[in-house]
Parts: sequence; C-alpha cells; structure tokens
Amino acid sequence: MNYLPRIFLVMIAVFVFAPVASSQTMDRIARDHFKEMLTNIRDAIKKNYYDSNYRGIDLNARFKKAEERLTEVSTAAQANAVIAQVLVDFNDSHLYYLPPAMTVDVVYGFRMQMVGDRAFVTSVKPKSDAEKKGLKPGDQILSFEGFKPSRKELWKVNYFYYTLSPRGKLRLNVLKPGATSPADLEIIAKTENKRRVLNLTNTFDVNEYVRESEDFAARDVYYIVTAGDTVMWKMLTFAVDPTMAADVMDAKVKKAQNLILDLRGNGGGYVKTLEELAGWFFDKDMKIADRKGRPEKKKENEPMLLKSKGKNAFSGKLVVLIDHESGSASEIFARFIQLEKRGVVLGDVSAGAVMQSMSHPFKMTTGIDREIYYGASITNADVLMSDGKSIEHVGVTPDEMIIPTPEDMAAGRDPVLARALEIIGVKATPAEAGKFFEKAKQWEDN
Repeated sequence: MNYLPRIFLVMIAVFVFAPVASSQTMDRIARDHFKEMLTNIRDAIKKNYYDSNYRGIDLNARFKKAEERLTEVSTAAQANAVIAQVLVDFNDSHLYYLPPAMTVDVVYGFRMQMVGDRAFVTSVKPKSDAEKKGLKPGDQILSFEGFKPSRKELWKVNYFYYTLSPRGKLRLNVLKPGATSPADLEIIAKTENKRRVLNLTNTFDVNEYVRESEDFAARDVYYIVTAGDTVMWKMLTFAVDPTMAADVMDAKVKKAQNLILDLRGNGGGYVKTLEELAGWFFDKDMKIADRKGRPEKKKENEPMLLKSKGKNAFSGKLVVLIDHESGSASEIFARFIQLEKRGVVLGDVSAGAVMQSMSHPFKMTTGIDREIYYGASITNADVLMSDGKSIEHVGVTPDEMIIPTPEDMAAGRDPVLARALEIIGVKATPAEAGKFFEKAKQWEDN
C-alpha cells in the first residue's frame, strides 16, 4: 500500500508511455479517446475511492459536465486539463490524473518551494538559461506565469506546468534578497524530443527503457553524515524497500547517541517502510495511525502498526526536520514522534498531504501496435493519528518553527540543521551546517 505524494509524481517512471504532443490539434477520433479516458477514470473512482459519497460530489453530473467540455477543446493539453480539473475539484491531495507522457522533455532549470508563506528558488541547474538570466537560490518568486504562489495553490502550479502542460518558456516576477523592487525574467526551458512510441518488441527500445529505469533506481535515496556520536541522516523518500531503513538503522544509527533525521523534501512513499522505521524508536509494539476506507475493503482499513526492535531499538536523542515538501509518510512519522513525545520536530509546517492512495494505470489502443498509457492516483483511505485527527490540509506544525531567510538560502546556510545540532549539544553555525549535505543539493534531472 503506497503513499503517492501529489507533488512528486514518481510513479510515472513505472509506466511505459506512448507520448502525445501537448499542442496536438484535436480531431473527432482524438476527442473520443479522451472521452474514453475520462470514463475509465470515473469508473475507477466509483469503484475504489475511499468515500462512497465522494465528498458530497455528484460524480455522474461532474463527469458528464467534463465530457461536454471535451467537445469544445481544440488541443490535447486542453483535454488533459479538463480531465485533471475534475479530480482537482475533489480537494484531495492524493487524487489526481496522470496524463500520457509528452513527446518533449522539458527542464526549466530551477526548483522552487514554499518557505514560510513565500515561494523561493531553492536550486538552479548549472549552465541553464535560468542561471544565465541570473536566477539564484533565495530569489523570491512573486508570480509564476502571472499566478501568485501560495501554500494552498503551489502544488497546482507545479502540477499544471510540470505535468499537464510543460512549455518552452516561463515568465517569472522575482525579488532578489535585499532588493526593493522586483524584476521580470523570461526563462527558456531546455527541451528534448522523445520517441513518440516505445516499442517493446524492439530490442533497442527495451534496452533504453531498462537503462533509464536502472538510472532512476540507482539515484541516491539517502545521505549519512557522522559527527562523533551523532548521525545525521537525510532520507529523501519512503518509496524504498523497508529493508533499506532497517539496514541504515542497524549499521549506521543504533549505536549512536543522537540522530537527526532530515525529512525535508521527502514526499513520502510506502507504508511498510514507515512502519519499519518507526519500529526502531520504541520499546514496544504500537499503533501509528488508523486508516479509514470503504467498510467492505478490510485490508485498506487495517491500522498502521510498528513492531518494536526491542533491545535493538535506538534509545538516543531524536530530532526530526521537516519543511513544506515533507508529505505523506514523512508527515505521519513526524507527527507520531511528536504525539508520543519521542523527539523534537523542527522546521516549517509540512505539506498536509497524507491521504493513502493506489496508482491505477490504463492502456488504450489507438492503432496497430500503438498504445497510450495513462493513469490516476485514487485515494483509498483517510489517515487518523492517535489523537483522532487527520492532518490532511493541516500538516504538522513543528515544535520549533525555523524559517530560513532569503539571505540564508542565497548563502547556502542551514539554520534548521544548526538548531538541531545545538539541541543535541553540537556547536555549528548555519553556514557550517549548510555544508553537511552539499551532495544532496546537487542538481539531478528527474
């Protein structure tokens, strides 16, 4: 059972897609294909969505209206937007549409996230147009294609411009650290044409797909830094085999006196990995949270449980770091540690995206040996913590709110990690703390 964060659509790497062009002109046949896709997604939601009342939405009426809108669109991008909007309107963090892949890879050359209540550039790709235009970490993005980013809406901006409708250039309104007036920038994306159809009967295509999959799987999923009797573990995802968490705890952590678990930017992953990791911090078996799905689906209503490692459990000090990109399993772990008073949570309020979902892939044949793959993430359970509350749309509020300044981000300083080290008795300036995970900050095209 997975947690599938809305921002990090990593499941796309699992599917083999026949890409479509976002600007492709619609004809009757193409429009009928999109209507078929809409119907398949509607039926999957009817069957699998955790709330049989669909949050009070008249499902048939909502999808009927979307079908009518599909008769009016003129491009594939518009059709994808129509389907996506139906799911977005549920206001459910884990219910979303995964469109067919595009024929072009688009890399904008920078990343942004909410820090406090403002959107900032967090990294810039070397030699990109973004770098050439002077965009740097710490720059505040006041508007993105005319939209003002907010905590509530940033994920929609990311979803639209990175997944539904990537484009060759972006208009940004940016405020530099210390500046009194903003500047307009036009960032040209790096684009690369992709093969329109991946033929699994073609040896070259298969080898290319396997190689790309292996590259994706081989990317670092954690970084470990040791300083005396303190271990700093930057865990980038819970979407790893539970044995990985066990191996790290057993080999790197359990004999240390202190652990700083950095879950900033960790969008979540697998329930089993969450349960495995939590078991290393308590001396008895415990319930982490309840799951509330459809009554007839018993497995989806099973509580999340940790099995203690007993005498092998880590008994030292624990500090957990979170930020606005900490989602799903990361948030549940942090909140559980907080509720049980097992450690201290520092940083920024988390994403508030903790519903449980499963991916549903679909295949449509559009011609001889040509298939289009698309999908949907469909929520199959709500998650209630031990206090009976859900943190969906709420997030985890840290025990200490520590928000880096634009100047901190520009200089690579890390006041959150510096405070964590201070709590466990290690002196380090924010500038020194900012160098511990430098490798984790290096740009990778995802």
